[in-house]
Formats: sequence, structure tokens, C-alpha cells
Amino acid sequence: PSEDGSSHAPHLEDLDVSDATFTCPDLTSFCRLDGLGLEVTGQRIEPDRAILGCRPVEADDWCRDCGGQGFIRGSVVRRLSHVPLGWRPTVLQVRLRRYRCIECGRVWCQDTSAAAEPRSKLSRAALRWGLEGLVVQHLSMSRIAAGLDVAWNTANDAVLAEGQRVLISDPARFDGVKVIGVDEHCWRHTRRGEKYVTVIIDLTPTRDGTGSARLLDMLEGRSKQVFKSWLAARPHGWRDGIEVVAMDGFTGYKTAAVEELHHATAVMDPFHVVRLAGEALTRCRQRVQQDTCGHRGRAGDLLYRARRTLLTGVDLLTDKQVARLEGLFANEQHAEVHATWSIYQRLVVAYRQPDKKLGRFLLDGVIDAISSGVPKELVELISLGRTLHRRAADVLAFFDRPGTSNGPTEAIKCRCRHLMAYADVWIMPTVTTSALVGTGWVGGLSA
Repeated sequence: PSEDGSSHAPHLEDLDVSDATFTCPDLTSFCRLDGLGLEVTGQRIEPDRAILGCRPVEADDWCRDCGGQGFIRGSVVRRLSHVPLGWRPTVLQVRLRRYRCIECGRVWCQDTSAAAEPRSKLSRAALRWGLEGLVVQHLSMSRIAAGLDVAWNTANDAVLAEGQRVLISDPARFDGVKVIGVDEHCWRHTRRGEKYVTVIIDLTPTRDGTGSARLLDMLEGRSKQVFKSWLAARPHGWRDGIEVVAMDGFTGYKTAAVEELHHATAVMDPFHVVRLAGEALTRCRQRVQQDTCGHRGRAGDLLYRARRTLLTGVDLLTDKQVARLEGLFANEQHAEVHATWSIYQRLVVAYRQPDKKLGRFLLDGVIDAISSGVPKELVELISLGRTLHRRAADVLAFFDRPGTSNGPTEAIKCRCRHLMAYADVWIMPTVTTSALVGTGWVGGLSA
């Protein structure tokens, strides 16, 4: 019973006792400095930053040359940018003792290799925070630099170097790759120098439904030799494990895959097949526009006004768009556009079929229809039919291996453009490292 005679038993929250899971307040452990070999000795909160006075935990008073003991002869201060607390940058003001060896006279400072790299302005925890911000949170390098209160170049060099060490150099980066996608990417728009790179993507997580695609490598140039050399540099066992290579219509990539990956199946993915048909439809519309009107498309021209509607799937058309197409095709001068549009829509319908066997049957019929017997006036369909007939096995292979589309490759290319736009750097090694860190292997971050 309680003092007032009631039988009410006091609860734990009624007592002035901390929960057993709590410890005493400790700024050192709160800022994760115990893992860096530092302890906090003071703090100063300013309007735009927090400054923590620190010192190393270990004395480090033994000479590294002769093993003799040193005596203190002064101190120096090293400033390190640390993980920001909230939106306020945090700076570590580390006071280091300077020692002088009694035996040989050598002078040295306390070792801070656990806290930061030599001559680095960022603590190891700050490097980790910046790398996770870039890879996981998709922060721009400018935002990371602002959070650490350092210059953009300082943050960029340090974070990319850490990404190179933790992520790119990780030997496990190429483990488990079964499906790859290859495509070209225009990384700069200049008159001089190589404008294109070859982008190689791991599509295995997308096919298996275990995650998202990731960037494996980015190579300067777009040719058979570039892709072939990269494949030849991979271990023999890794190449034997590749089952599928998704690609566009470029024959150089196809030839390189056949020569280096003997057991892999080449798949011309739906994204690029539909794009080929869409380009054929666009060229046909532009040609008919010139033949009928004598000029390029203008705002009042029916063909020009329907340029986007023509590329929309029939199951997605609105009533207004259907009426626009009916009015367009009612004109006999637009018969060639109508024929090309019909083939384009049949191709899209085949890919959208939930039944893969039916989709393969429909697409096979489209390829047979335009492979021969096409009127000579339909030059765009003749060219499209020639391409699809030559790559028919690769085009139809998609239906036997669903999930091998190169669509994720296009998404990663957009992410690479995003990174380069933020970085505003156009040096190929820097671009490659930025892309690999921002869109590649993240397994090293779980360590």
C-alpha cells in the first residue's frame, strides 16, 4: 500500500528514474566521435554553424623512429568538417599535442588517421554522410558542400574519391550479373572531342524483381571495339554467366556480344523497337507534309497538329484525338501516313499484350507484313521492315525473356544527365566517376 493508505502501486513513469535503455547524456557519442578516436571538450554555437572543441583520446607519445618517449612541446589545431546537425554545419576544432622525442629529437603530432585522411578537410563520418547523400538521397554536390560548409571542389573531390574506394573498387560490384543492357549516351554537345559514351547497365534486379537497375560502367566512344574490349577485360567465368544482352538496333553492339558472349541471347528491347517505328512514322509524316504543302509543318497544318497524336497508343486516345485522326485519314493524300500509322499501332499493341505468346504471334505477323511486298511509295516502311527482318530473332526474343527491356537503361541515362547538370564538369574521368557513384553499386554502403 502507498503512504496514503491506498493500494495503488506506482508506475515506472511516475518515478524519477530513467529507463534502463537510456545512458547519461554524452555529446561525444551523440556526434559519433567515439568511433573517430575523439572526445568533445567544449562547444560554441554560432548562428550559421556549430563548433565542437575536441581532442584525441590516445596520447600517442612514443616516437615512430626510435621508439623513445616524447615530451609535450606545444599544440596545433586541425579543423575538420563533420556531419551537420540538422541544417547547421558542424566543425570539429581538434587540438593536437606536438611531441618531441627525447632520444632522437623527432617532432610529431598526435595521430588523427582514425578521424580523417591525411590533409583532408572532412572527417570520415562527413565523407560517409556526403556519399550516402549523393547515392541514396540523390542530393546535389552543391547541397552536400553547403551542408559540410566547404567549397564545392573540396566536397566533390573528397566524396568521389570515397565513392571510388568504397563502391567502384568493390570487387563484389560485378557479382550476380546475369542480364546486361548496353546503349549509347551523348554526354556533351561540342564540336571537338568524343561526344558519345557507351553505357552498360545491370538489368538483373529488374528482371528478377529484386531491385532497380544499376550502372556497371561508362566507356568513352560508341563502337563495336569499345564494347568488345570491355567484355574481353572481364573474367572468363563472369562472361559465361551472362544470359541476356539487351540492346538497340546498332549492329556493332550485336557483333561484339556474339563474339565475346557465346552463350548469351541478344534481345532488341521494346523501347528501341517502338522508337524505330515511331521514327519511321515521323519521317513519313514530314515527307507527306512537304509533298502536299510544299513546306515544313506549321501550326495550322493537319499533319503537324497531329504529330503527337499519331504517336499515342489507340487505347489511350481521347474522343477529341480520335476525331482529329479520322479527319486526317479521310484525306486520300494522307494514305501513306495512315498505312505507316497502322503498322506502328499494331507493333505497340503486340508489346502491350499481357499474353506473351499472343504478343509474339502478333509481332511476328507485323514483321512478315512489312518484310516484303510493301509498295515502293512507303519508303519508311520498307526501311523499317528491312531492319526488323534482319533482327527478327533478337526482336522476338523479348517475349521469351520478359523483363529484359532497356527502359531502365534510359532511366539511368537521364540520372546521369541530372548528375552532370548539377556538377557542371565535362572531364571524362570525372563524369564517369560521378555517374558510377550516383547510379551504380551501393552494396559498399551497407558495410
